[in-house]
Amino acid sequence: MTFQPVVPLTGYVGWRFLQRTLESQQDTFNQSQPIVRDTTYFRENIANITTAEELVADRRLLTVALGAFGLDDDINNKYFIEKVLSDGTVDDDALANRLSDKRYLAFTSAFGLGQGDIPRTGLPLFTDDIIARFEKQQFAQAVGDSNQDMRLALNTNDTLSDIIDDNQTDTGRWFSIMGNAPLRAVFENALGLPSSIGAIDIDQQLEAFRDRSNAIFGTDQVSDFLDPEMQEDLIRLFLVRSEASQLTGASGGSIALTLLQSVASPLS
Repeated sequence: MTFQPVVPLTGYVGWRFLQRTLESQQDTFNQSQPIVRDTTYFRENIANITTAEELVADRRLLTVALGAFGLDDDINNKYFIEKVLSDGTVDDDALANRLSDKRYLAFTSAFGLGQGDIPRTGLPLFTDDIIARFEKQQFAQAVGDSNQDMRLALNTNDTLSDIIDDNQTDTGRWFSIMGNAPLRAVFENALGLPSSIGAIDIDQQLEAFRDRSNAIFGTDQVSDFLDPEMQEDLIRLFLVRSEASQLTGASGGSIALTLLQSVASPLS
C-alpha cells in the first residue's frame, strides 16, 4: 500500500505545513511497496535499454520513465512516445522540439535514445536521477489526490529548471511556461491573469505575462524565479489567489479579500 501524504490544511498555511514535513513524508512515501517495487525494477534493468523501441516495449520501465516527468497519462500512447524518443532533440523538426509541452523535450533529452544520440541509460548518475524525479513526481501526484494546487506548487521548481535548461532565450522560456499546462496555471494565477487569456494571440499572451511579472515581481526574467525567495513568493501568491477564488464563490468576497491582503505580509 502506498503512503498517502498528509496535508491537513489548504492554501498557503497548508503549503507551509507541507514544507516543514516534506522530507519525512517523502522518505516514508519512497519506502512504500509500490514505489520500491517500481524503482528496484528500473534500477536493475534500465542500463540494458539502448533504443526507444526497447523502452516502450517494457511497460514497467516506461512507467517510471514517464512518471519521472509527469507524463503518466501517456503510458498507453506507445507509438507517440516511441516517436518522441526516437526523433531525439538535435533536429529542429524533431517532435519533442515542436511540441508546446516541453516536458516531452526534457524527457527525450534525459534518455538520449534518438538517432545519432548516445544513450544515457548506462551513465553512472542517470538511474539515480530518474528515480529521484520519479519519487518526487509520484509524491506530488499523491498530494494532488487531495489538493491539486499543492501538487502544482511542488512541481514548480523542477519544471522551471527543465525549461531553463532546455531554452537559451528568455522569450523561449516564457513560451515554454505558457505551453506547460501545470506551470502555466501557477504563473497565470499568481500574476492575476484570466484563463481566457489563452484565447488571444500568442505574442500578446507573452507580452501580458512579462508585463504582469514586471509589475508584481519586479522582473520578467524566468531564471530569476529559481531564486528560493522569489519562487516562494510566486507559490505563495498562486496559493493565496487560488484559495481566494474558491472562497469567493462559497463565502463571499470578504474572506477572499482577507486572504489576498496576506500576500503583502508572508505567514511565519
